[in-house]
Amino acid sequence: MEQMLRGKVGLVTGAAGGIGRGSAEVCAEEGATVIVSDLESMEKEGRETVAIIEEAGGTAAWLPCDVTSAAEQERLVAFAVERYGRLDFAHNNAGIVIEGLITEMSEEDYDRQIAVNMKGVFLGMKYQLRQMIEQGGGAIVNTSSMAGLNGSPEAVGYVASKHGVIGLTKTAAAEWVGHNIRVNCICPGGTWTPMMRRQPPDRLEVAFRSIPIGRWADPREMGSVAAWLCSDGASFVTGVAMPVDGGGALGRGFSPKKNAGGGMA
Repeated sequence: MEQMLRGKVGLVTGAAGGIGRGSAEVCAEEGATVIVSDLESMEKEGRETVAIIEEAGGTAAWLPCDVTSAAEQERLVAFAVERYGRLDFAHNNAGIVIEGLITEMSEEDYDRQIAVNMKGVFLGMKYQLRQMIEQGGGAIVNTSSMAGLNGSPEAVGYVASKHGVIGLTKTAAAEWVGHNIRVNCICPGGTWTPMMRRQPPDRLEVAFRSIPIGRWADPREMGSVAAWLCSDGASFVTGVAMPVDGGGALGRGFSPKKNAGGGMA
């Protein structure tokens, strides 16, 4: 079967682990050259992602980026163009979660989540779109969450930022649909990432019960959806917030109380 990203160049943020690593791996397996990016403090893990890709016969490069910095986001796109000549797709995946009730969360913690999860997507798209407009097309996928489609207790900053990612995605899609550029986002449900593994056992149990399909998602499953959205196979898809949640959106009769905290990715 022909690789769906063969010959394309892309970047993935938050790729030192979790969904970002899964996305980078799948994109490389599908023939893309992938720029793996994460915080400088995550260099060891980021280079591990590169090594996994290279050992499997793919092509990848590491470049750190703090997604809240316009200068570093611009440098990331410039790196792709200077080294590989273009940027065909981007997966803006970097994100954080800091738990807390609305009445308890500090302003600093709220602002930090908005900065990483939402401003980071805005800044990424700002420079990615400029390059894609210049070269005549491209595709962008942003990582929202099922928490971006619903509410979730004790996660006000995360939920607000992930709702914002969907708004950014739809706006960018509408602005640039006439320039051969597609912009979509994925809304992961319960995915077995380092972020999920840090949850307390009681929250993990509740989250697991909110997945009708009866298992956690592997990060590569999210990567497969992101890779498809970046490929020509999704050439008629733009402005979509796609649930990838094992049927969680079906509800399956669960009450909000029973579901509290479930499905964050």
